[in-house]
Amino acid sequence: MQVVDDYRLNLGDFELVPIVIGGMGVDISTDRLAWEASRLGGVGHISDAMLTFVSDKKYKTHFTQNKFAAHREWQGRSDKAGVRFDLEEVHQAQLNHVRNTMENKSGPGAIFINIMEKLSMGDPAGTLRARLRAALDGGIDGITLSAGLHTSSLQHMADHPRFRQALIGIIVSSTRALKIFLRRAKQLSRMPDYIVVEGPLAGGHLGFGQDWKKYRLKSITADVIKFLKDEGLSIPVIPAGGIFTGSDAEEYLRGGAAAVQVATRFTVAEECGLDAAEQQHYFAATEEDVVVSTTSPTGYLIRMVASSPCLDSNVKPMCESFGYLLDSDGKCPYIEEFDATPLDDAGRKQPVRENMCLCYHFSKNNCFTCGHYVYRLKDTTTRNSDGSYRILSAEHVFRDYQFSRDHQIALPVGT
Repeated sequence: MQVVDDYRLNLGDFELVPIVIGGMGVDISTDRLAWEASRLGGVGHISDAMLTFVSDKKYKTHFTQNKFAAHREWQGRSDKAGVRFDLEEVHQAQLNHVRNTMENKSGPGAIFINIMEKLSMGDPAGTLRARLRAALDGGIDGITLSAGLHTSSLQHMADHPRFRQALIGIIVSSTRALKIFLRRAKQLSRMPDYIVVEGPLAGGHLGFGQDWKKYRLKSITADVIKFLKDEGLSIPVIPAGGIFTGSDAEEYLRGGAAAVQVATRFTVAEECGLDAAEQQHYFAATEEDVVVSTTSPTGYLIRMVASSPCLDSNVKPMCESFGYLLDSDGKCPYIEEFDATPLDDAGRKQPVRENMCLCYHFSKNNCFTCGHYVYRLKDTTTRNSDGSYRILSAEHVFRDYQFSRDHQIALPVGT
């Protein structure tokens, strides 16, 4: 039986171990995690989710404070039409993170950035353009376009000198979505360098409706591979979502995939952006604890642990500081529901049931997004003397994917 290391992913000038660590936000897929993936010869992602906020934490900038100061008068208003990000600050925040990540990269692997279209930020076109171009300016190896159809994203980069140099990929959950993107790509004569096919067992936001259970990643992946072959297109396909063991990964590679994208098992790595207490929460999760919720104001379903503090909360909207999900009219479903939610007998706002304040809760790591198999994480490690689960190294998890056989999972050794 073959193992993942028997295969290679060829992208541009890279010959890579076919393991891609997904881009989990907000800064869950840290630069440290991406560096390890690159050092080990695979692909690591960073995420551009809420990067002005991330830049303030990591690089001591003041973008969030500046934005609040500029929009203080909008506090308490349902109308946020005038709340806007400074596009130069958006560009600088993205550039800070990408440049720092790339300047400290080592090894033969690659580092990509996950850029989400659904982060509308009050100015969907302007902020997306700033983020895309800053990633190219910072020297990123590749850009993975996620959370949307990205029909305008290639145009935003078309006149950039690195538009045909950097690798560009798209995340889709169906052949139909891929066809929409490819039509625009053909118009610009810039086809994607890779395609990530994300199935219904993935973590975080999902590209499926309430009928997500009837879909299977293997079927979608096979459909995409066949479509590309029929169209005469040789584009690497990378399945993602629910690939928990090296043997799972090898089965996809044997079936024609070029690599696999994985994330859940890296949430409990030392280099991950979750703190130790949050990682223990993931270890302790049971299958019954995992829910697919409709509470994201993006309109997408979102998979998370049911005990996440973000659910049924009533935090006041903080769009003057955040506002990452405001549309071009300054609206967000959470604001509308928050305003319509009545007070209790003590004059306190009752829980907001149908939506959550994604900006606030992601900034506090209160939303325990996870892949379907998060409840299996406890089987990948050992217990400490105090009963807690042992945190793993990213190298340990990566090597286990790379070399394991027969769906075996290597437990950590030593103390």
